[in-house]
Amino acid sequence: MRMKARATMVALVPALLFAAVGCSSTNTPATGRTPDPKGSAGSASAVPGAPAPSAAATGAAAPKTGGSRLERSALAQGDLPGYQVSAQGKNPNAPDGQPKADKKACQPLADIMGDKPDLSARETVSRGIGSQKQVGLAVSASVNSYAESDAKALIARLKAAVAACGTGFSATIGKQTGAYREVRPADYRTGGDESVSWTMTAAAEGVSAQVHLVVVRAGDTVVRLTALNVAAAQQKAQVPQEVADKQLEKIHRVQRAG
Repeated sequence: MRMKARATMVALVPALLFAAVGCSSTNTPATGRTPDPKGSAGSASAVPGAPAPSAAATGAAAPKTGGSRLERSALAQGDLPGYQVSAQGKNPNAPDGQPKADKKACQPLADIMGDKPDLSARETVSRGIGSQKQVGLAVSASVNSYAESDAKALIARLKAAVAACGTGFSATIGKQTGAYREVRPADYRTGGDESVSWTMTAAAEGVSAQVHLVVVRAGDTVVRLTALNVAAAQQKAQVPQEVADKQLEKIHRVQRAG
């Protein structure tokens, strides 16, 4: 896979999603071979930009358990049996900032793939989550603090964008451009005040990946969850229900504690 294609795909999904790859099942091969553009169960790096080494090999940072309210709300290692949780830093190949959509109506969907769900987020804490149950499943999870009115407005914008952008759109960050196709609303149960969920296909340089996103508001906190299968990028992925449930449970517990 050419380096340009690898870098462009990194721009398509939140960079911390790829930190989860190092935390995925130890049964996932890490051969370092050039990945199959169509994705295959035999390649740990089927999605360009996904690091093949294990978390131990890369020295992935353990999430903090103290700190700010948002840090205490974020998932930590040990919260989810069968998963590894990492606070590994941003992929160095991923560009900074927010992608720019080619269609104004789709900008909220482009924003959600950036460093923050949108620019009104006051603070963002992100995690990479790798499944030891489903080989190749990687999830990024971020908790984001807002003014509650801004959090409500974000969910409304996302719902409108999903409805308006079914035929797809493209987004550019830096000098890298990727396409999002087949944007479809998806049913998904959450324990928040309101939520929106959708699937889409991210594509760049002849490489594509099926992506599932869930965004949930709990008061003034917004959870952003993104999942794909890095061992088989063409395979449909879904944010595990237990991941969403545990993340919302932690947020509610911290909110009650004040």
